[in-house]
Amino acid sequence: MPAPTVRPAQLDDANAIANMCELLWPDATADEHRKDITDLLTSGYSGTLPATIFVAHDETGNLTGFLQAGLRSHADGCDTAHPVGFIEGWFVYEPLRHRGIGGALMHAAEQWSRTQGCIEIASDTWIDHTLSQIAHQSLGFEIVDRCVHFRKHL
Repeated sequence: MPAPTVRPAQLDDANAIANMCELLWPDATADEHRKDITDLLTSGYSGTLPATIFVAHDETGNLTGFLQAGLRSHADGCDTAHPVGFIEGWFVYEPLRHRGIGGALMHAAEQWSRTQGCIEIASDTWIDHTLSQIAHQSLGFEIVDRCVHFRKHL
């Protein structure tokens, strides 16, 4: 099996990334995701902080996964004296998992974070998303906190 090919996303990848985003975050439509992706790819920013998207593709050029990374001023468990790279979204099509694609995407995000002056990278996932937790831990992440968030309408 050849090593996964990863590169920075380009504007013409926006539709394919938006479709993956809709699978990862189904509360928004692909069209809504596409707008955010296009804005990020055009500006290099998410809000006021630098951000990027990496894509993995197969030998025919079809996208197999993506990872969106950005800078944050802080993240749980990280040194508050330094900005931190943060994994905002990470997706590989289910039939293609366990082939090193996710790890290759994460490696690209780690390299990008280093170029931004980061000494740590952080991420999060849902408390009941065991597969994501295993994937993170297999790539060297450690759990720093577990919590349940509450809200109440007034």
